[in-house]
Amino acid sequence: MNSRLLQIIALASIVTGGCGGSKPTNIDIVNDEGKSVMALDYRDFDKAASEMVQSMLGSGALKKKDGGRYVVATGRIVNDTMQRIDTDQLMAKVEEELMNSGQVVMTSAVGSGTDQLIHESRELRESEEFDQNTVAKRGTLIAPELSISGKIFQRNLRYDSKNQQVEYYFQLKLSDATSGLRYWQKESLIGKRGSNKSVAW
Repeated sequence: MNSRLLQIIALASIVTGGCGGSKPTNIDIVNDEGKSVMALDYRDFDKAASEMVQSMLGSGALKKKDGGRYVVATGRIVNDTMQRIDTDQLMAKVEEELMNSGQVVMTSAVGSGTDQLIHESRELRESEEFDQNTVAKRGTLIAPELSISGKIFQRNLRYDSKNQQVEYYFQLKLSDATSGLRYWQKESLIGKRGSNKSVAW
């Protein structure tokens, strides 16, 4: 066999090798009964976010006396786990449920959820290329009344000689942006137990 033929056979085996094994399947995210993993997955984020939101809404901290809606900003959410967690994943769920409650509106002008285009569009005020009647005027941004901040941290514990216990703590706080007073806080715990060989990151 010449080298050219060997290269072709090797390449074919690499390409077809990826087609072996079990076929991928879609996950039913509503009724997912798949095995739990030691790391955080989407089910954990959904559970923690739902617990936080239900607690916040049930506390009455978001009910305005005049029946209006609070303007809320998302502040810093610290990831103190061994995983590369995008904390926006947790907060996206929290923010969505809060807005769907009809009690708050989220601001994109400040905080971790800032939309840079809001500020960039205000730099067009002196540009001759833009109709100034369509450019946002000064003093039109609405400051947040409340801010949400929090932390996710992880504790790894030795359960026995073969198993470990991993605890994930989700903490959120709701504070008044003017006075600094804290109106609400909640800690949600996700606990997992499994083999010491399992990786939690």
